[in-house]
Amino acid sequence: MSRVIAFCFLLLASVLGYLHIDSRPVWAPFASTYPIQNANQLDDASEISRGAKQVKMLKSAVSVKPIQPSLRTDWLPDTGAPSVHAASLIALKDGAVRAFWFAGSREGAPDVVINTSVFDSQASRWSAPTVVVDRVGAEKGLSRYIAKLGNPVPARMADGRMQLFFVTVSIGGWAGSSISSMISDDEGLTWGRPARLISSPLINLSTLVKSPAMLFVDGRLGLPAYHEWIGRFGEFLRVDANQVIDKRRMSSGRGAIQPVVFSDGPQEANAFFRQTRPSSKPKQIPTSETKDAGQTWVATKDLEIPNPNSALAALTLANGTRLMVLNNIETGRYRLVMVMREPSSPQWRVVQVLEDDASLLNDQHREFSYPYLISTNGEDAHLTYTWNRTKIKHVYFPAAWFKYAASSLKEKEAQ
Repeated sequence: MSRVIAFCFLLLASVLGYLHIDSRPVWAPFASTYPIQNANQLDDASEISRGAKQVKMLKSAVSVKPIQPSLRTDWLPDTGAPSVHAASLIALKDGAVRAFWFAGSREGAPDVVINTSVFDSQASRWSAPTVVVDRVGAEKGLSRYIAKLGNPVPARMADGRMQLFFVTVSIGGWAGSSISSMISDDEGLTWGRPARLISSPLINLSTLVKSPAMLFVDGRLGLPAYHEWIGRFGEFLRVDANQVIDKRRMSSGRGAIQPVVFSDGPQEANAFFRQTRPSSKPKQIPTSETKDAGQTWVATKDLEIPNPNSALAALTLANGTRLMVLNNIETGRYRLVMVMREPSSPQWRVVQVLEDDASLLNDQHREFSYPYLISTNGEDAHLTYTWNRTKIKHVYFPAAWFKYAASSLKEKEAQ
């Protein structure tokens, strides 16, 4: 009898899944965040390369090494909570930056709340933190029991409104998660009623979010998500306001979660994952690619940078330079670096060591994790990351810093 019931359940799931897939709208291309490089820019890059080679030949030439621009570092406001984690950022319309993070007695505790604060770039200071949502507020808004909250991820909708995705758990651990969402009409000062995203027609469990969303030309969002129950894999959700209208697998098995995505144009993109492989498998970054705007994803060769089962942050600047912040070690999270890949180069190179406790004893290693990157103008970068689970560190990279870093890399290549 139990087999008959199970068969009926699977048959029903197949029919509902087919109807759901068959009714999905046609996929649109990715929207361009910044203008695509033109031939003149590529010619300029080639000219710079040729110039560097000429400088190398002029042994007697005297050059003045530019001074490296400094980084600005500070901390997100202290809320008094002993544990903080999973900060994220979004650029505001006036040029300021709003941060979100969760805080409480420990990760997953009932007292965890999602906080927000605004960074005034002119004054170089954060506003007093406020609570966006707590467990009780989420319960009332969603009309269902909520055990814990986590992983806030903001996004800019096509109509200019701000949307905040976050993880809610009603039963079990993070594998029992689902994604909820709230929308703000006033840049995050106030929020509408939370809504639960339905990513599965039956058991809407074990879908989490960590990374920034992408915009399609039709105004919908592409949200990188991931699954942790039974399998551990990436998913790409097509979201229209509070409705998931489609989703596609980005990886398979149990070895790759928390995808970050680099767009290569209207149809192409590459995803990089946090690896969750068994100890016998390579501890490096799994990757996949799409050539049809996210409808299908194919696994590609690993990026041969160590990854200790820890999240990455990714950002593309307006000139095509790509950045990632990650823990480039195989175990632990005690070292955090920024790596950069220029448009004309296939190589990722470390351009900044942000934290490194390698010289300390193992039991003295601290955790530096969950980085998040954004740019306010396509030339600069704001970075946040968890600092030993007790603070959130914020680092600002001005445009001049990246120009210096690129110049230094070219100089090393010319030597």
